[in-house]
Amino acid sequence: MLREDVIEKNKRTKASGQYFSILIPTWNNVAYLQNCISSIRKNSFYTHQIIVHVNDGSDGTLQWLQDQKDIDYCYSKNNIGICYALNAARELVHTDYIVYMNDDMYACPDWDKYLMDEIKSIGHNNFFLSGTAIEPYPGNNCTVYKNFGTDIASFDETRLLLEYKEGEIQDWQGATWPPNVVHTSVWDLVGGYSVEFSPGFYSDPDFSMKLWHAGIRLFKGLSKSRVYHFGSKSTKRISHHKNYQKFIAKWGITSSTLTKYYLRRGEPFNGLLPEENLSRGIKIKNVVKQFATALKILFV
Repeated sequence: MLREDVIEKNKRTKASGQYFSILIPTWNNVAYLQNCISSIRKNSFYTHQIIVHVNDGSDGTLQWLQDQKDIDYCYSKNNIGICYALNAARELVHTDYIVYMNDDMYACPDWDKYLMDEIKSIGHNNFFLSGTAIEPYPGNNCTVYKNFGTDIASFDETRLLLEYKEGEIQDWQGATWPPNVVHTSVWDLVGGYSVEFSPGFYSDPDFSMKLWHAGIRLFKGLSKSRVYHFGSKSTKRISHHKNYQKFIAKWGITSSTLTKYYLRRGEPFNGLLPEENLSRGIKIKNVVKQFATALKILFV
């Protein structure tokens, strides 16, 4: 069981005109974290609160953060995973909007202005917005494929800043993964990230499913709000988990059913999402998956 005294919290900044509270969980990734925070400082249009949760931090992360007086942080001696980390960081938030960003992302110029412009145009808090990731490997129809380096050593920041606007992609349906933003009231309504998905696999679609059940139907990815994403520099270190089955057991559908038929992730954005209308075949498929998952839980 996680005890309150396991997590040390350090709030060193005061609310003074910040727009977003940017939550960044990190696990012995100090070079990427430094690169991420440097990009936020250099390329943000507005001023933001930055909150880092340090898992372990034995690579020098903790010592570096202690010298960064403009950053709030929390710390756990052991790796408690993304979900606990985000929920702990929530306690330090002092703005109206929570942004979740990975430590292996580089925020491109005005990434935040496009998100805030969209929030202002929406005019209410019932939304979930994502930026668009540029990635060095072929991915999916929500990302831009362009290689500016696969790690810190090969990262070409100069070329990225010249070319980050290239790559045609429309605003897209189905915001799910970081960088994303929600109003604090919506975050609190659904209880943040679900710790049963620790260390974090499938926590993104689970959060989206919780928002769906709370009545959110505006899931929008913004093409102009861009980050460069090196790609899973922490999660690749963890190979064994059963969160795929946990998602099915919790929601009665697969995560791919959520993203394809509920969120319609990657389709051109055309307004509020309609209510789901699963075909008989898809319903049967999910019932079979749910039954198979129950058997695994029972006999494994």
